[in-house]
Amino acid sequence: MHLFISLIIPLFAFATTVEEAAVDSYIYAYPLVTMDYTAKVMTNTATLSENKAPMNQFLNYPRFPDPSFTDVTTPNADTLYSSAFLDLSKGPYILHVPNEDGRYYLMEMLDAWTNVFASPGTRTTGTKEANFAITGPDWKGQLPSGVQEIKSSTNLVWILGRTYSSGTPEDIKAVNEIQSKYTLTPLASFGKSYTPPTGKVDPSVDMKTPVREQVNNLKGEAFFKQVAELLKSNPPTKADSAILEKLALIGIVPGKDFNPSQEAINAINEAPKKALDKIVKASTETGENLNGWHFSTDVGTYGTNYLQRAVVTYIGLGANLPQDAIYPFTDKDSSGNPLNGDNKYVVHFEKGNFPPVKGFWSLTLYNDKFYFVANPLNRYNVGSKDKFNLNSDGSLDIYIQNENPGKDKEANWLPAPKTPFVLFFRFYWPEESILKGEWKPPAVKKA
Repeated sequence: MHLFISLIIPLFAFATTVEEAAVDSYIYAYPLVTMDYTAKVMTNTATLSENKAPMNQFLNYPRFPDPSFTDVTTPNADTLYSSAFLDLSKGPYILHVPNEDGRYYLMEMLDAWTNVFASPGTRTTGTKEANFAITGPDWKGQLPSGVQEIKSSTNLVWILGRTYSSGTPEDIKAVNEIQSKYTLTPLASFGKSYTPPTGKVDPSVDMKTPVREQVNNLKGEAFFKQVAELLKSNPPTKADSAILEKLALIGIVPGKDFNPSQEAINAINEAPKKALDKIVKASTETGENLNGWHFSTDVGTYGTNYLQRAVVTYIGLGANLPQDAIYPFTDKDSSGNPLNGDNKYVVHFEKGNFPPVKGFWSLTLYNDKFYFVANPLNRYNVGSKDKFNLNSDGSLDIYIQNENPGKDKEANWLPAPKTPFVLFFRFYWPEESILKGEWKPPAVKKA
């Protein structure tokens, strides 16, 4: 769940017509609507289940996601997720984390606009037991001794926790025990016995269609009506003043109902396709190119770079800050041809030139919709947790292909479908050489 793109030109500097304003406004609000739909789907349950949890409760995934998981694009198979959506409108929640005993973890926190505003965990706060108070934009008050405040600019917050696991049954069990100790308690109940209330089920929520498809399929009027409602509880920042003028052109004023003019309606209904075309185009044309990999450290906090924020939402909702993780990705080989399972590919690491990270690294394969692909090994990535068969000179070849390369190479095999696919590196807690682009991921070469 992640991404990365550096956009260089402020997209919204020159828009003047209603048509341009509608497209710009769609791109601006795309992350907000996506977060709202994601929250509704993932909390639409009365009680905790294996893949849903009521608002203000943790959903701990007991195992890595598989190809059936489509709630969020580009899931990872390195860490076990602990996900929770919070509504801070009635007061703060206390996040408790146990002693992780040196294990890598982080509790990434995103606001309603997908900005990462905190990431307590191994890198930032260590692995000892701790309590964090997550407070909303309007909350003021006193916190218990020893509780650290984390302020959110919106009342909707997504905690996307990740706890590293090597993937063995024994280690997954150990992580499950840690996950069971992640708790969320209202400030008023902190230090007391607390049982989370039963959640609510909204039968109007589509629980079958992937969230991204639901958002992308919204007609213009439906999309912007939703935006107007969401702006009432998730107000823009002061830096958003320029885009607010464009929103007004299409009938959106924060805090008020959607009220478009007849002139604006045609532009509104044409906006989704035009805006999504821009988002998709930007995802393939921006960012630094390192050996064919799209690479950027401008992720997690976006300011007024709304196109970049929309791109990250489109491809990798939930992307971390670059200090926590870097996500180079590619859909082409070293010759610039699209990756396709009809071909065989190799990623070659020279001896001693493996990714320099303080956490861990992996190489993950997705289909062209950014979801896992079923395969005979149920293997969706390879990386530092694996026992590779090295070459005689100490180098490493990773084989990316549809057919099993043979028993002697199977440990290094990343299975691919017979269709187009994309590859993502994950570098958790990267060294400075990665952040500065000095260390470059090896090219994907056709075998």
